[in-house]
Amino acid sequence: MKKDIHPTAYRTVIFKDVSNEEAFLTKSCAPSKETMAWEDGNEYPLIKVEISNTSHPFFTGKMKYVDTAGRIDKFKKRFANSRFSKTKMDEESAKDAE
Repeated sequence: MKKDIHPTAYRTVIFKDVSNEEAFLTKSCAPSKETMAWEDGNEYPLIKVEISNTSHPFFTGKMKYVDTAGRIDKFKKRFANSRFSKTKMDEESAKDAE
């Protein structure tokens, strides 16, 4: 293994899952500008994550369908105006219909 390539600035931080507000205390060297008070009364750097073991379907056994701000609909609208929106089959069926 290569020497001197691993970080040495590990510190105690709070990871907070923003989808369900769960938080856990662990060590990390990830940068953070925010802090949060923990149950022991001390302030620790806060790192927000969108998904963790408390909200991931693999660990919870519950599937969640998340469509943040209609991303699928936005994509379909944007794609409908592109030159790739019509497939060869659509063009052939339009020619056959004439």
